[in-house]
Amino acid sequence: MNPIIEYENLKNTNKNFQDDYLRAFKEVIDSGWYILGDKVKTFETEFADFIETKYSIGVASGLDALILILKGFDFPVGSEIIVPSNTYIATILSILHCNLIPRLVEPELETYNINPSLIEENITKKTKAILAVHLYGKSCNMEAIMNIAYTYQLPVIEDCAQAHGAKFRDKKVGSFGVGAFSFYPTKNLGALGDAGAITTNSNDLLQKIRALRNYGSTTKYQNEYIGYNSRLDELQAAFLLVKLKYLSEIIIHKRKLAAIYLSSLKQDFICPIADEDYFDVYHIFNIRHPRRDQLKKYLLKCGIETEIHYPIPPHKQTAMQGIIEGTYPISEEIHQTTLSLPISFGHTENDVLRLTEVLNKF
Repeated sequence: MNPIIEYENLKNTNKNFQDDYLRAFKEVIDSGWYILGDKVKTFETEFADFIETKYSIGVASGLDALILILKGFDFPVGSEIIVPSNTYIATILSILHCNLIPRLVEPELETYNINPSLIEENITKKTKAILAVHLYGKSCNMEAIMNIAYTYQLPVIEDCAQAHGAKFRDKKVGSFGVGAFSFYPTKNLGALGDAGAITTNSNDLLQKIRALRNYGSTTKYQNEYIGYNSRLDELQAAFLLVKLKYLSEIIIHKRKLAAIYLSSLKQDFICPIADEDYFDVYHIFNIRHPRRDQLKKYLLKCGIETEIHYPIPPHKQTAMQGIIEGTYPISEEIHQTTLSLPISFGHTENDVLRLTEVLNKF
């Protein structure tokens, strides 16, 4: 049986932008310039304007964005980076790829974001940065995090992979510290392939990361750093320029769908909290339920697809055994009970109303 409501249908979603995509594709082909050209420069300018930072740097993926930021700071090998215990594995991987140590801090059960009240007790002499993750499209409590960072003179890195346009008290994520963004196709600002960006107000970091993404070079065939090949290509930049024009519309649509969920779902389901200090963009709309697996099966039987973000916490992953030690019960509770409901630009308000009717019968 075909699902009545799919979790995501990128083909249908991107049909909304197809004519613009085709024009952008032709412009890139006709230009004859496919790497680090005008489309990348224009996107970097417009995305920085959107985030309200001085600069943005286009790179190949969200993971590369995090790695290049950490490399840009050039922390000593073995330095510790504060990071939430329930983030997507990419955040942890970026730390490990830079020969640094992830210091896991439990999240708040209500917001799923790192608990600021637990950060300070995890700071050691080896701590060199706080890596905050704005999970599911909700900003962390950046006032508390920035206060701690100021006290201990630590840089703040923001993993904004799921939070394009999210705000804390009217300030956009990615503008508090140094921001890392993913433009994976399912994101609110999604490319048609892998892509990412870094946002910063530091000219020094800008120049270094621009070199690092391009073999460590600022002048052709001259290499100042041990760099990477991690460049946002012209074609993805062109597609992202199209999508960026619609991003506010996409966010408004997803917030409308979220409002239906929040007002219609019965109290059996633990829903995301809404707070006036936070402007949520709902890349993911997750609920929690103690019988999550049975609920997922029930919905699929009713023709509704869902996802789990994420079924296994980082410290339980096979690759992390012998690397991450300790127990993280709050993270484990989230991973055992969370369920992501359909909330894409391709879904309608009627879709969500029908879905809530089915959910409320569980």
